[in-house]
Amino acid sequence: MTKIVILGIGNILMQDEGFGVRVVEELTRRYTFPDNVQILDGGTLGMELMRFIKGADCLLILDAVNGGGSPGDVYQFVNEEVKAYFKHKVSMHELGIQDVLAALELLEQPVKELAVLGVQPAVIDVGLELSETIGPCVEHVINKTLAVLDSWGIKSLTPS
Repeated sequence: MTKIVILGIGNILMQDEGFGVRVVEELTRRYTFPDNVQILDGGTLGMELMRFIKGADCLLILDAVNGGGSPGDVYQFVNEEVKAYFKHKVSMHELGIQDVLAALELLEQPVKELAVLGVQPAVIDVGLELSETIGPCVEHVINKTLAVLDSWGIKSLTPS
C-alpha cells in the first residue's frame, strides 16, 4: 500500500508563518484519513522530520512560501519543480526541507511523488492567528490538498 505523508510546517507563534500547520489542523478536524495516510504537524523541526518522512512514497508539504508574489497567492509545485524551487529558497523553511530531501536521495530512499502547496504570507509577526488576508486561503489549500490526494489514489475521505 502506498504510504502518503501530509506535512504541515511552520511556526504558529508567528501568524502567517504557521500556515502549513493551520491547514493540517483543519484537515484533521474535518476528515478521517485511511491508515496509509499520515498527517503531521512538523512545526519547525528541520532535519528531525526525516524520521517521519523516511519510507514515504508520496509527500505533500503545506507551508508559507515566499514566491515573490502578493500576499495570499497560492503556489503549487510538484516533483522536480519542488527541488528547483527549494534551490532558490522559496519556502520559509527551505533549509530543513531541502536537507531532508537531499538526505533521502543520498540514502537511496527518495520520495516518489512530491508536492508543495503554499501561500505567500502577509504578516510574519508575533501572534497566534493567521492574518485576515491569509485566513481564507486555508479553504483553498484544503481543496487543492484533496485534489492532490485524489491524484495519488485517495478518492474520498470520511468526514470527522
